[in-house]
Amino acid sequence: MSKGPGLYSDIGKKAKDLLTKDYNSDQKLTVSSYSTTGVALTSTALKKGGLSTGDVAGQYKYKNTLIDVKIETASIINTTLTFTDLFPSTKTIASIKLPDYSSGKLEVQYFHDHATLTSVATLKQSPIFDVSATVGSPTLAFGAEAGYDTKSGSFTKYNTGISFTKLDSSASVIIGDKGDSIKVSYLHHLDQIKKSAAVVDITRRFSTNQNTITVGGSFAVDPLTQIKARFNNQGKVGGLLQHELFPKSVLTISGEVDTKALEKKPKFGLAIALKP
Repeated sequence: MSKGPGLYSDIGKKAKDLLTKDYNSDQKLTVSSYSTTGVALTSTALKKGGLSTGDVAGQYKYKNTLIDVKIETASIINTTLTFTDLFPSTKTIASIKLPDYSSGKLEVQYFHDHATLTSVATLKQSPIFDVSATVGSPTLAFGAEAGYDTKSGSFTKYNTGISFTKLDSSASVIIGDKGDSIKVSYLHHLDQIKKSAAVVDITRRFSTNQNTITVGGSFAVDPLTQIKARFNNQGKVGGLLQHELFPKSVLTISGEVDTKALEKKPKFGLAIALKP
């Protein structure tokens, strides 16, 4: 475990990742390579519905600075600069999406043994400021976040959460959507290497009196193969098979079906990530 309580975005993240990460309904091919100058290159081809897109990304690390540049087929250039310890115990992230100069964003993260603080300034047409903070320890952490739009003079969000983490389990409670929803999640690891786990997520939205209960899990078939499954009380059932073809190269097949609307076409996704 780390020394501090982690960022606010880490609250409930483990359970959320198990239920959503790597699930997709598209066809995706990613090829990564490394140049002799130390630049990591990644090419991605994506087919979503009847539309095909792609991008080429490069990443270069120089001392405490990480430079990321991504060029998309729509002539959009995403640039991100990450500075570690530009100031003591901080991480500074500056990003912009060209040619939209108003998309600039600056994020500063501060880490302490008993607290973390994140502040984000987004330009757009009117500056939006987001602030989040957590206090506690790696075992027990309490956090809150808020967003403010300077043009409208109103809060875009305010949420709060608490997490409890042990070596073999983690639990969280998040009050979100400006107090309109509450989410409770619990994840339990079934083995010491944390390859197999079970999770339950319960979300209640007060304005609609609607409850969503999602149960999922992952299971390591062998050191190279993992399967995942999830289902909720709305009748949606999903599954995922992930296999390491060779070191660092992974094949992922996923799908989802709505048991309450079997006339709808099931979702199917295929992703291949190739790395040297």
